[in-house]
Amino acid sequence: MRLAVPVTVRWSDLDAYGHVNNASLLTLLEEARVAAFWAGGPEGSPATAIIDAGHGATSITVIARQEAEYLGQIPHHREPLIVDTWIGQMGGASMLVCYEVRSPDRDELYARATTTVVMLDASTGRPRRLTAVEREAWAPYVEEPIEFRRR
Repeated sequence: MRLAVPVTVRWSDLDAYGHVNNASLLTLLEEARVAAFWAGGPEGSPATAIIDAGHGATSITVIARQEAEYLGQIPHHREPLIVDTWIGQMGGASMLVCYEVRSPDRDELYARATTTVVMLDASTGRPRRLTAVEREAWAPYVEEPIEFRRR
């Protein structure tokens, strides 16, 4: 199962060619990831949004790796893009978040990407294991990870 996360393209995401800059894609993915997995979002946030990122949180997250495959230019849309988000793998202290970035009508696939997120204990800065609560909340959203094209 995947989470369909709406993400708005901002004017500042566009480059001189009128499409989303390649570096701005990582920010759009971050927006989708935070909406999908971090607690404290708007009412109606998905059940997967359980990482406490507020002041005094006992955990922090870091990005260990990101990879993106650009399949087409992303133009500005008035309506939000749809970022299909799922977990490609849950490790001991990390998860592989997968994304497919689609047009608002879902007819065009613009990019596919992955992010490896590592959970850290805030007091020590050391990796900490995913909790049973996290695993239970995220288990329905685990499916095969993205297989990128290789040249």
